[in-house]
Amino acid sequence: MARPDLNLLVTLDVLLEEGSVTRAGERLALSPSAMSRALARLRRATGDPLLVRSGRGLVPTPRALELRERVRTLVHDAEEVLRPAARLELATLTRTFSLRCSDGFVERFGPALVATAGAEAPGVRLRFLQKTRSDPRSLRDAVDLETGVLDEAPPPDLRSLPLFTDRFVGVVRPGHPLSTGTVTVARYAAARHVHVSRRGLAEGLVDEAIRATGRQREVVTVVDGFGAAVALARAADLVATVPQRHTENLWHGMHSFALPFPAPQVTVSLLWHLRLDADPAHRWLRDRVTGVCRDTG
Repeated sequence: MARPDLNLLVTLDVLLEEGSVTRAGERLALSPSAMSRALARLRRATGDPLLVRSGRGLVPTPRALELRERVRTLVHDAEEVLRPAARLELATLTRTFSLRCSDGFVERFGPALVATAGAEAPGVRLRFLQKTRSDPRSLRDAVDLETGVLDEAPPPDLRSLPLFTDRFVGVVRPGHPLSTGTVTVARYAAARHVHVSRRGLAEGLVDEAIRATGRQREVVTVVDGFGAAVALARAADLVATVPQRHTENLWHGMHSFALPFPAPQVTVSLLWHLRLDADPAHRWLRDRVTGVCRDTG
């Protein structure tokens, strides 16, 4: 069965509103002959004359009167579908956004982001998800935004934006030997260390950096998050080497020091799926995340 020409709905809507082939043609920028052919096609499609001559004008048939409101609604709805999205009204926006990030990111930037988003869009709820590993598949269906360090270019269906660059520092509890005096490469390497790796690896960027000095640090425990690393360093004579800006709120009250060798740097990026790229509400949230990371020094 042939598919109906949906363009005829617009023609029928104008014809029924004008009740005149000539005036309908003028509105649609069609010649009288083209408009007459369109009316003939409508008559064949509906099996009804639709408009019949009465004196010097045309009057609608009962079938045309029955269709008039339905056609008007269909055309209006189609125009709404094909029209650009309405202006975002933050005051009435009701939506839940899922953000997957590390515990350190939530501790550092979460409070400001919640406050900023809540002040502009009180109906928005932010759902922070613990990041245990990088999984682009979740951005394709379940997660709105993710923060992380990109080891390689993301897949073509993901978008990314750099948020900030972070430098690693050492963190120890008050009273730890490294909390006083100059921290040299030898003193740092001789200490006992907690290492962070979501994949359970015993080495990372810090080990590569210290290896260039001819030294090697002693990693005695491995955890999967910065929060756990700082907690262990707070309670024991361990050194947690963590990104400074990313984790600053986690080690409040502890002693931090610059690494005695060129400190590794990482760039934390924001990622989202292409399906959400043009969504006005999602774009608003992305702007708020970047703004909070910029303003939270």
